[in-house]
Amino acid sequence: MAKTVAADIATIGRINAVPALLQVICETTGMRFAAVARVTDTAWIACAVLDNLGFGLQVGGELELNTTLCDEIRDHHRTIIMDQASTDPLYCDHHTPRIYKFESYISVPVFRTNGEFFGTICALDPNPVQLKGSAIQPMIESFARLLSIQMESEEAFVETEQALLQERQVAELREQFIAVLGHDLRNPLFAINAGAEMLLRRAVDERSISIIEHIITSSNRASRLVEDVLDFARGRLGSGITVNMVPLPDLAEALQHVVAEVHRVNPQRVFNLHIGDLRDLKGDRERITQLLSNLVANAIHHGSKEGPVIIEADVEDGIFRLSVHNQGTPISAPVLAQLFQPFTRHNADAPPSGLGLGLYIADQIARAHGGHMEVSSTAETGTLFTFRLALKPE
Repeated sequence: MAKTVAADIATIGRINAVPALLQVICETTGMRFAAVARVTDTAWIACAVLDNLGFGLQVGGELELNTTLCDEIRDHHRTIIMDQASTDPLYCDHHTPRIYKFESYISVPVFRTNGEFFGTICALDPNPVQLKGSAIQPMIESFARLLSIQMESEEAFVETEQALLQERQVAELREQFIAVLGHDLRNPLFAINAGAEMLLRRAVDERSISIIEHIITSSNRASRLVEDVLDFARGRLGSGITVNMVPLPDLAEALQHVVAEVHRVNPQRVFNLHIGDLRDLKGDRERITQLLSNLVANAIHHGSKEGPVIIEADVEDGIFRLSVHNQGTPISAPVLAQLFQPFTRHNADAPPSGLGLGLYIADQIARAHGGHMEVSSTAETGTLFTFRLALKPE
């Protein structure tokens, strides 16, 4: 119960209109004490107070419930109002006015939007005040309804904030776990690959060579997956993928090497490579070749098996352009809109070829260079991924 009451006090405290409502009540009635109270079956707790009487009650302060009139309001859910307690036919002999030494008094029940009783808005003063028959009662009852709506809105906002914070914390823990896992997998994979390479140099029979080559191929693929995971973690947890911007006189040869490597693994596919003059280009050679490798791997897996994969690289009007084009089923608009987000796949029905990080990493590499990725996909023209980078003058 204590935790619930504390939450209720905090909710009232976050509603900016409450102090203004109490001020309006006091100025309109002439009474010098007003409060919003949380009334439970055992206690009266102040949630907001305007005290110009020196009453001595502060937020969080409690009164014994049986000494208050709010105990009766909790039972019958009706407003209590009196102009002068000492002559009031219902309350002239009541113990509450004598205990708290007031003459004028009003207390209006406050309900939550689901109908549950919350507490009261009350005001009092040692001097008599003409309250009955005036607009005071309907005004404060309207304030009570407004307070109910504001409480629900504030509580919903807090719940949403807490849910978002929890989701953010879970996401951060997940990404930290991925980063640690990827880092710790590097060493055993390196050992497996090094051991397999050593065995391959000593193997003599074809069966042993075939098995060892399969181990090396699987180890290399696992290593690439680990590198993808680490790049993902760098992009999400750190300041992004870092690049070393240096002159790239051999970029054309590096791009040709990437395509040749992919062709060697996929000899049945057709690759058309067109490379223009790439002089005066600065960037990170390893990262740009990684970007191309990811785009080509994406084209192979998702593109038409019969159509060629077209790779173009050139510089035109001060813009470096690296593109990969393939035919095949077009990417739907909803998927296209989030294609560079991590773990996004073109087709949920297709067998997975990796972690769904390739395009995300390509986009991060493009951003790290100061460039950007573009994608278009239609049934007529196929799918085209393009990395564009504006060259900076010397």
